[in-house]
Amino acid sequence: MSPVLRIGRNAHTGKYILPPSSHESTEQARTFLKTHGLKSFLDAYLPEQLTSIHIYCLIRLLGFEIKNRRLLWDLSRHLETPRGQRANNSNSGPLSSTESASHNLSKYRVNSSSKDPLSSDQLARLIRDLQKAINRVLSMRLPLSSFSHPSSIIPILLSAKNIIVLTGAGVSTSLGIPDFRSSEGFYSRIRHLGLDDPQDVFSLDIFRKDPSVFYSIAHLVLPPQRMFSPLHAFIKLLQDRGSLLRNYTQNIDNFESHAGVDKDKLVQCHGSFATATCFTCGWKIAGERIYSNIRKMELPLCPHCIDKRNPSKPKSFGVLKPDITFFGESLPSRFHSLLRKDLEKCDLLLCIGTSLKVAPVSDIPKLLNDNVPRFLINRDPVSHGQFDINLLGLCDDTAVYLSKLCNWKIPCKNWQELASYDYECIKEPQKRCFSIIRSDNEYFPENNKIATNAKTASQLESESKIEENTTVNTTATSGSKIN
Repeated sequence: MSPVLRIGRNAHTGKYILPPSSHESTEQARTFLKTHGLKSFLDAYLPEQLTSIHIYCLIRLLGFEIKNRRLLWDLSRHLETPRGQRANNSNSGPLSSTESASHNLSKYRVNSSSKDPLSSDQLARLIRDLQKAINRVLSMRLPLSSFSHPSSIIPILLSAKNIIVLTGAGVSTSLGIPDFRSSEGFYSRIRHLGLDDPQDVFSLDIFRKDPSVFYSIAHLVLPPQRMFSPLHAFIKLLQDRGSLLRNYTQNIDNFESHAGVDKDKLVQCHGSFATATCFTCGWKIAGERIYSNIRKMELPLCPHCIDKRNPSKPKSFGVLKPDITFFGESLPSRFHSLLRKDLEKCDLLLCIGTSLKVAPVSDIPKLLNDNVPRFLINRDPVSHGQFDINLLGLCDDTAVYLSKLCNWKIPCKNWQELASYDYECIKEPQKRCFSIIRSDNEYFPENNKIATNAKTASQLESESKIEENTTVNTTATSGSKIN
């Protein structure tokens, strides 16, 4: 059956009727374009008698929408079905007017006539937008057709020998550590400090000028000691099975180490609280030695530099800084050296608890070979990740769900309890998206049972809460020497 676009027309109103489209038809069109090339694609999908409506319909079929509002308005006046009846199934959003277009469509003639609903200038604009849409598709990775349901993950999960696990803040929220970018995340909770950008608390330049900015909020992200979640234990399980190539974590809480992930298998892309270093002389100590200072919101001072501190020196002189990567600092050299080798070996990518918004870590999925399967485990979909399967829900729940399907036992103390629950897999409207929900629907970060035997970050926050009227410049100004 030919995929050519067939556009109807209402005999009474004269308006055009667009053919129905779906996520499936968009994926089919994109696959045809990438498989057969541009000329075959246009020949197959466009009729000989071509109008501007066909061009617009093909743009939407590829999963995009034009950006020019006037042009959309003019088109809508000629369409029977209101624009937007079908939710945009694009993973890429509207077409940008600044996007480059390397594939020339000028050789494909459009038969413009007085019967065409748009002017020649508008028609030329539509052709340029189609060109941009085609370029986007040709540059993107398409999901592998062999993965259509979470059960299809199991064979590759059992057989993979070099799994890269890329983790973000979502894997630690069950232990009371807030994520960073959600509506209730860390950055939202510190907006009362009056910073131009909440991310400035992790700015190296600001730390150099006034480290009290960081130490006024550091207790909010200070990890509870010697704890880990079922998801962290799931990564340890992959290591024990000999299938973990590397765990690249964007987190600074060091929970992976607490779960038993070996140092050579772990890359802490943004550093961690595990160690701290004097900002002046480079003296390094275990991070736990400054935890009490962090909880008291006071500056930890280097014993070798404290006597040299005076008003003429920078406020950061002699202050110990946790070895987490601030904005303005380079990622550890180990990240770059290992990633180059690991990308060649990787046979499965698991992205867990991350929105993939911070480069260069967010670029890892794009750097993999297109034939490497990649799965997302996260509270929300990540549209730009181009994953083969998206498992939505709490990371711990999904780890247990997959482990039960594989007949694995996660090495955590309450595995028997977790395994006793039923886990439901619900198909979502989005293509390749499934929600994983525990049957009792009670296992959420707010009442997580794992964290009952130790203080969580939220408990520590309540012990030393920052008042709403606290100012940045007067918080954490005192300091104490580290012995």
